Formats: sequence, C-alpha cells, structure tokens
Amino acid sequence: MIDIPYIAEAAALIGDPGRANMLSALKDDGVLSATELGHVAGVAPNTASGHLARLTEAGMVTVECKGRHRYYSLACHEVAEALEALEALAANIAPRHRPRSHHDDAIRYARSCYDHLAGSLGVRLAEAFAQLQYIERTPRGFALLDKGEKAFVSLGIDLDALKAKRRRIVRCCPDWSERDAHLGGALAAELFEQFCDHGWLRRQRGTRAVSVTQKGKAALHDHFRMEC
Repeated sequence: MIDIPYIAEAAALIGDPGRANMLSALKDDGVLSATELGHVAGVAPNTASGHLARLTEAGMVTVECKGRHRYYSLACHEVAEALEALEALAANIAPRHRPRSHHDDAIRYARSCYDHLAGSLGVRLAEAFAQLQYIERTPRGFALLDKGEKAFVSLGIDLDALKAKRRRIVRCCPDWSERDAHLGGALAAELFEQFCDHGWLRRQRGTRAVSVTQKGKAALHDHFRMEC
C-alpha cells in the first residue's frame, strides 16, 4: 500500500457531526470549555468528553486545565485551514434549503477565518494586493513580491519575524462563500490583527462576522485603493 498520510482517519474524526461542530466552534471562537463544546455539539457531557479525548489524542485540539475546568483550542493553523477547505467543498454540494438571513449576508461580506480575513472583503483585499503588485497568484498559490515586502514593512509588519515561523508567510485560502481565494498565512494573520488593533475592523460578538468601521473604510481606500 502507498505510504501516505492517514486521510481516512483524519476525515473520520472531522466527519462526525458532533466533533465537526466542536471544531468549527473552536475555529470561530478560539477557546471554549468542555461544557460549552458539549452544548455546541448537542451531546451529553460524557459523550462530549469522549469526542474531545479523541480529538486531543489525534493532535487536532489542545487542552488547558484551569481548576476544575478544561479549555480547548485548535492545535494548529493547519486544522483551521482544513476546516475552511471543507467549508469551501461543502458550499458546492446542494444544501438543504433555508431562507437567507441578515446574518448570512454579514458572514459572506466579511468574517474571520481562524485568524485572518475572509469573505467578499477578504477576497477583494487579496485582489487589491495583486493589483498593487504586492503579491501574485502562481500555480502554487500566492507569492509575496518585493514591492509588497516594502509596503508591508512600512505598515509596521515585522516580516523577518513572520518568516522565522514554521507557518507559510502567504498562501491561497479557499473562500467557501466567494468560491475564490483570500489571503491566508502568517502575513494575513498579522494584517488582520493590526487592522483590528487600529480600529479598521471590528469583531462581532458571538459570530465570525467582522464589520468595517468608517476609519477602516478610509484607511483601506488610502492604503490599498479599496472601496468598501
């Protein structure tokens, strides 16, 4: 048999509806307790504990104990990227019909994808970077260009520190709602954090939706020629 990663085992772990809901919740909210994850999965506490034990043993989540409580988070960005890729795949499968809501529109416009920007705004930001020749799309994904390095350094991004990380600095991240790609990787995560810190973007409590402030609209136009 060909020696390849255990795709079936990883897929089986994610494929259970309860565990899939737990992983999606952790991708959205970062850190949750075992009790909260049990509610998300809609299962009894002992069943939730079994699911979390399997995910922890597989290296998909990590756990931190604080007193009598256990708090879980995704183990690494690769898990989040796999979940986002599955969301993109699922978007192409005929779904059960349900009325579209205001929340759906907000999520599709701008949302967090683990630790970076996604949705229509995320895709258009990647397009703006490409038009400015900060990045280019290659057969292997996005590549950071010299002009982009200079521009991002001028914005206060420490590229040397990002390049020292194990994580790829830029990558194509499939966007399930736009059926295109937004910018992922260490640079995208740092930009998202800075945009939030500067007050350009505002995270919405209880959801992955992100809103663009008036300050952000002006800044994105001034820096990247974007209209929001």
